Amino acid sequence: MTAIALTIAGSDSGGGAGIQADLKTFSALGVYGASVITALTAQNTIGVQGIHDVPPDFVLRQMESVLSDLSVNAIKIGMLSVPATIEAVAEGLYRHFSGPVVFDPVMVAASGDPLLNETAIGTLKAHLLPRADLLTPNLHEAARLLGADIAMSEASMAEQGKALLAMGPKAVLMKGGHGEGPEAVDLLLIGETTHRFAAPRIPSRNSHGTGCTLSSAIAAGLAKGLPLVEAVGEAKTYIHAAIAAADRLAIGHGHGPTHHFHAFW
Repeated sequence: MTAIALTIAGSDSGGGAGIQADLKTFSALGVYGASVITALTAQNTIGVQGIHDVPPDFVLRQMESVLSDLSVNAIKIGMLSVPATIEAVAEGLYRHFSGPVVFDPVMVAASGDPLLNETAIGTLKAHLLPRADLLTPNLHEAARLLGADIAMSEASMAEQGKALLAMGPKAVLMKGGHGEGPEAVDLLLIGETTHRFAAPRIPSRNSHGTGCTLSSAIAAGLAKGLPLVEAVGEAKTYIHAAIAAADRLAIGHGHGPTHHFHAFW
């Protein structure tokens, strides 16, 4: 049986994040990738120059086309910039999919450019968080979802992760890549249990698309039938190696991408 994962996200014209990063990750990890595009971005390593939202009814039509034909094993959700698109995706999940969903609440690009309409946050909480099997916010996204200060310690990361669990997702992965210290620590909260994943922090400006890549790597593991904790562990190993190899690439003049195919070229 062929493992299949679907990404529902925005398109990064520069190729480092969004559906481009997701499909590269799926391929690198031996999973067939399909895609539903929620928005087009004019984007490169320097920043986001424009966003064109796909009409919500067409987002839903893409989901119906893929899910009525392909036996999708896992879905990764990324950029959803407006409330109507969030509602369309939630409807598509409710009507057509019962498998695992990894939701990466993409709000801001690595360049600092906003990717989520401010009015969409409430809709996101109401319609998608309760459907997520795993929510994967970075420290800034978690703080924004909670209306809180950015977590500055593992204890506060765990506290915010528990608060996010109360909003409905089955599990929360608090990503510490934007934190400080010699280690990049991620905390996976499932019920009352917390799993700690740590790796040496890599000093590199080529970190564009790391959040997209990690969440899609987890979805790839789930599509292959891995338990959640194992899928997160393997994804953490993959993203660490992709960041470590990123400086082997020479892409653009700003924040370059991770090296999705570091094991192959």
